[in-house]
Amino acid sequence: MTDMQRITLARRPKGDPVPEDFSLKTGPVPEPGDGEIVIEVSHLSLDPYMRGRMDDVKSYAPSVGLGETMTGQGVGRVIASKAEGFAVGDLATGMTGWASHAIVKATEARVLPAEIPSSLFLGALGMPGFTAWTGLRKFGRPKAGETLVVAAATGPVGAMVGQLAKAAGLRTIAIAGGPEKCRIATETFGFDAALDHRAYEDASALRTALAEVAPDGVDIYWENVGGKVLEAVLPLMNVGGRIPVCGMISWYGGVEDADDRLPMLWRSVLVKRLHVSGFIIFDHWDEYPEFLAEVPTKVLSGEIKHLEDVAQGLHAMPTAFIAMLKGGNTGKQIVAL
Repeated sequence: MTDMQRITLARRPKGDPVPEDFSLKTGPVPEPGDGEIVIEVSHLSLDPYMRGRMDDVKSYAPSVGLGETMTGQGVGRVIASKAEGFAVGDLATGMTGWASHAIVKATEARVLPAEIPSSLFLGALGMPGFTAWTGLRKFGRPKAGETLVVAAATGPVGAMVGQLAKAAGLRTIAIAGGPEKCRIATETFGFDAALDHRAYEDASALRTALAEVAPDGVDIYWENVGGKVLEAVLPLMNVGGRIPVCGMISWYGGVEDADDRLPMLWRSVLVKRLHVSGFIIFDHWDEYPEFLAEVPTKVLSGEIKHLEDVAQGLHAMPTAFIAMLKGGNTGKQIVAL
């Protein structure tokens, strides 16, 4: 392949993204400079945080500019290197963006072990798995006998959180979208109970059902979604409960319909003396080697289960991304090139 392809941001979405917000571009494969490598990408990750990067707002990371390549992590083979520690043929990962090839600074890339399937470093052994491991330990602070509720529980972050908590002796409750995902939550990932948030008309009805499966209240709520699920869970939190805030996917397209309920929700934080901890995993990469020393053997042995949804071809990125934001994936959403 003599040309590279990349998907750029054609316009900023208004609400949910649509295919017309993206554009496929073709050009020459780039040449590395000193301290850089070129990766020929084999697999790309799709993650909810990418929706926020499409908006021109101040955040923890820069927005994607119009005409720029969509941001994201990829894995693949090094095809050119002007950096120590990287040889042609090495398996490597970095923030390649939505592209078939990418220049990555050596300081922002990592050589990966060839004996482990590369897609795992985009899911269970990559940012999602590391996010779950870090957030639960640092901000969830689980104790045996406690109750944990996880939103988006069959996604790559939620599934890892549930399994790590279960191994630590907690009662684990999944909230997912649809009966099939609830079945997977209990049968594959070992949650003690699972609720289909789509089956309940409003937060009050979901809260009633959740109270039945969490009779001792909720000690840890892993926040992935916001919206109705957050509204349902907050009043059930025990005093001193912890809420690691990982994402708010239900509000990524706008929060107007939730504004009038936010004061009531925030009052629960006060009266329950809750510990609400927003965290960005990029602040914790120094602990990634510790994660790799502990978790891969558990994933490879099957002790920790994982699922992948794989779309084919770079052209499939926008469609798969749009579907993922609406809950269309079951496991980690990956695109194979």
